Amino acid sequence: MCQLSQQQLAKALFPIGHLQKAEVRQIAQENGLITADKKDSQGLCFVGKIALPTFLQQQLAPKTGPVIEVPANLEIFQAYHALAPIAQNIEALATPFTFQPTDGQVVTTQQGAHYYTIGQRKGLHIGGRPEPSFVIGIDTIHNVVYSGQNEQHPGLNRWALKLDESSMSWINTVQEFELNQILPCMVRIRYRQPLQKATLLKNDTGYYILFEHKQKGITPGQFAAWYNDNELLGSGVIA
Repeated sequence: MCQLSQQQLAKALFPIGHLQKAEVRQIAQENGLITADKKDSQGLCFVGKIALPTFLQQQLAPKTGPVIEVPANLEIFQAYHALAPIAQNIEALATPFTFQPTDGQVVTTQQGAHYYTIGQRKGLHIGGRPEPSFVIGIDTIHNVVYSGQNEQHPGLNRWALKLDESSMSWINTVQEFELNQILPCMVRIRYRQPLQKATLLKNDTGYYILFEHKQKGITPGQFAAWYNDNELLGSGVIA
């Protein structure tokens, strides 16, 4: 008898069902699959066993630049967080923060802004600060990384995001929205993040996701996926 992979087995047993990864592993164990206890892959499968930062360092030349710490009382933060988190304000709520070197002070140097991502804590090598530092902004053109202390920093947390319409994909039978239509849903913007209550909406400038609670580290270029309970409905790239 041929040996089925975990995915093939799950698809054969539950062709339209919704299984958690732990359930798939249990089925694999019950059927004696050697991959039942195999660790999840979080690297770059197409280049072998190598961590993403290591791969980037091998492919992109180091370039020294500053890490600039931005204070929490910056005026743009005060203006943003004074906005009501409602659909009428969605464009402003979804607009990423932009920083200038004059917005803060240099606290250390880094070897390439392209190595970092918004929300990152590890690898900043910032010492002597009262609280942990997080990446709140990246300028790869001028090679500047912007940081803020504490994961509650107002530059790290936002109410909403805009989707790249050309990247959107509907997994289920839900059709594209009409103008000003809304869809209450659950949303995930990073791997293994608990689902977050949100609303998917559309206006004449595009598609947006408005969260019930502020989200840390909303990052352009990464994916957002929306669900009905645990059923995946669609996904798209964060603009």
